[in-house]
Amino acid sequence: MGEQTDFSTGVSGEVRQSVLVVTIDNPPVNAASADVRGGLAKALAHAEEAIDIRGVVLTGAAKTFIGGADIREFGQAPVEPTLPTVIEALEALSKPVVAAINGSALGGGLEVALACHHRIASPLAQMGLPEVKLGIVPGAGGTQRLPRLIGIPAALDLIASGRSVKAHEALSLGIVDDVVDTDLTKAAVAVTLELAGSPLRRTSQLPVSPADPADVEKLSAKILAKARGQRPPAEAIRLVTSVARPFAEGLADERATFLALRDGQEAAALRHVFFAEREAAKVPGFEGVEPRPVKVIGICGLGLMGSGIAVAALGAGYTVIGLDQTEEAAETGRQRIIGLLERAKASGRIDEAGFAEQVARLSITAADQDLAPCDLVIEAVFDDLAVKTDLFRRLDRVVRPDAVLATNTSYLNPDEIAAATAHPGRVLGLHFFSPAHVMRLLEVVRCGRTAPNVLATGLAVAKKLRKLPVVTGVTEGFIGNRIFSAYRREAEFLLEDGALPHEIDAALEGYGFPMGLFAVYDMAGLEIAWARRKRFAASRDRKERYVEIADRLCEAGRLGQKAGRGWYAYPDGKRTIDPEVTAIIEACRAAKSITSRQFSSEEIISRLLSAMASEGEVLLAEGIAARTGDIDLVMINGYGFPAHKGGPMFAKAQTPR
Repeated sequence: MGEQTDFSTGVSGEVRQSVLVVTIDNPPVNAASADVRGGLAKALAHAEEAIDIRGVVLTGAAKTFIGGADIREFGQAPVEPTLPTVIEALEALSKPVVAAINGSALGGGLEVALACHHRIASPLAQMGLPEVKLGIVPGAGGTQRLPRLIGIPAALDLIASGRSVKAHEALSLGIVDDVVDTDLTKAAVAVTLELAGSPLRRTSQLPVSPADPADVEKLSAKILAKARGQRPPAEAIRLVTSVARPFAEGLADERATFLALRDGQEAAALRHVFFAEREAAKVPGFEGVEPRPVKVIGICGLGLMGSGIAVAALGAGYTVIGLDQTEEAAETGRQRIIGLLERAKASGRIDEAGFAEQVARLSITAADQDLAPCDLVIEAVFDDLAVKTDLFRRLDRVVRPDAVLATNTSYLNPDEIAAATAHPGRVLGLHFFSPAHVMRLLEVVRCGRTAPNVLATGLAVAKKLRKLPVVTGVTEGFIGNRIFSAYRREAEFLLEDGALPHEIDAALEGYGFPMGLFAVYDMAGLEIAWARRKRFAASRDRKERYVEIADRLCEAGRLGQKAGRGWYAYPDGKRTIDPEVTAIIEACRAAKSITSRQFSSEEIISRLLSAMASEGEVLLAEGIAARTGDIDLVMINGYGFPAHKGGPMFAKAQTPR
């Protein structure tokens, strides 16, 4: 090994057997920052000029090759050299450049690798072009080089979806030339020496393989339908499908498209979401607090929610003890959990060995005392205060005093549940969203007496469960349901004022929601919300505006999709507008002497956004939510708010006043 040369703070090189091994070391993700780009440019220039260097190996430090561009530079004045400039110099080098992809090669990182003359990867490497998830398209040749390597359909699938692939799939697609499970750098040096002096394979010069136009059109239509009006996937399709034109022309078009999207509203919204996610788990004043160790998780209540939580915990490597009221109920829960695991096995998410290993870590019981080994107990029983407080008092008698107790309540006050226990400091809320093994959001509820290391434990467990934790204070419905209640109320006010359910749903779907609000109601069923309204009818403030339309629907037996009719009718299972619903709405308006008017989609969205944002401002003022970004994350990940709009707080802030 030769002496190390520092080409910049984050880029160094050393000569091994006349090959310059260039290592990128820019923690935490080896982003292609200005410092890294400058260092790479210097390293490439040095290799070109040095007579004793026969080629170059590019690799990354730790577990990352290059994790992508440094998005903190977006919106700032460009700093030379740009990534396209570095990549052009790399591909044009007269000596072979081999990418030794040791870990994640994402976005600009994969674009660097694509321009290398040969690519090898470790089995743990992961690569992709996820730019559409940030509201942009690849801007340094990704849309032009990848189709030349793997064909238009495969490139469309990766670029327009933003999905990443692991090393062996990358090999089968043709992204990399080999997967090496021995010393990666040593293997890369050997390949470089083999290539030295031979004609180099430059990706930009490869011919484009012909693709069936019908297949491309079908795939494009599928991508566009899923994009729900987002511009980046459409632009990615255009750039990839036009790849047969001269390379320089395609490259210029790609760069111009990238810059235009980067400076647009969708990209700003998605950058907001990106940074909000990184801030969400940071609780001011709690820096450095160590979580309590958790290896065994108890789950009380093995219905749909409890079973989903169990599957998530098993997938994260925890030992799970499930508790239900009777042995029969516990066994039913066990079968439900195993059924979910079998579904994961059938889909390929876990293999047979993984399935068996997870089942071995699951036990079920109807006896409270069997929860004694638990480090954390999560209750998912019926959402009734008496039921939950009784359970927590029983848990006090059987679990260790240092074990954490978590309630999964949606609307009850967890402070009241904690107050009923012997150790209220060990109680917090973990509000999962259904299905719990699928939904990413987890509201971590900080109760009035929750100990700092208990809150830290909730956040640590959430991270291990691969959830997105958002800390919330105690209020009815926490962050998500408080905002959703305001959203729902405003939608009902719109009904009284003149809009119809299908008009509101069309506006929401046009805005980017996967499904309109009233269609969601029908899918979930109207009876649970109706029962809740009836329970609280006596305590409702009679001075506040109350819309009775939903009550009239329920009284008429219109309980949703499973009943064949709700806000819509469902002949043959197909959702259709029902004149009977319109008649009920008009009758309710008439009873209040409301003169209806028509609303545009823009007015509908404006009123709904205002209602959500106004409630969000109240939550911030009350200290329930710490940041506007936390509110946006909850609504995006729990309630279908389109991520490319940034969430209700971000979207409202961008609305001209």
